[in-house]
Amino acid sequence: MVKYGLDYTRCRWILPLLLGIGVIFGIIALAGRGWLESQTLPYVQQASLWQNCRRPEQGGEWSCESLMGYAWGRAAAATYLVGFLLLVICFALAIIAFAIDTLRFNFIRGIGGLLFVAAVFSIMGLVIYPVKFSSDIEMTGINMFSWAYGFGWTTAIMEICLGFFFCCLPNYEDQILGNVKPTYFYSSP
Repeated sequence: MVKYGLDYTRCRWILPLLLGIGVIFGIIALAGRGWLESQTLPYVQQASLWQNCRRPEQGGEWSCESLMGYAWGRAAAATYLVGFLLLVICFALAIIAFAIDTLRFNFIRGIGGLLFVAAVFSIMGLVIYPVKFSSDIEMTGINMFSWAYGFGWTTAIMEICLGFFFCCLPNYEDQILGNVKPTYFYSSP
């Protein structure tokens, strides 16, 4: 990306595209019912960020209770949701920043800083949830934190990595804009 500059058609939209993928992963984590699931038969417990569902036996009816009745449930949902909303704002700002012909590198660095703040909020929610869930709610059988919880962590990791990219990109401003004279390592005899 640095070699060809951000005006290179295929490289210009890589960072906003990665932010968009992070937003999709965040939506999957928020809507997914697989934050905690039973690991073995009979599958008797399944939880999301919003509710915990159980059934007494294999063929029984699921009974669900909201996690919003617990202070930690509201805290975990709120912090993860704030991190997700900051990620969506960064995605919109990145599209605006990269759509403008002349890049504003300080603006891009600000997006990186905001991504770090989003990562902090997301990680807070991802840590509060398992610690308090396993201590306050009685779990039946062998349970595991599952696929939707993994998507939440993937979103947080993407926020951190993309934050570094957005913060470090202005350091290569001259190379990106093509203001550096190329260096050749070949010398004639």
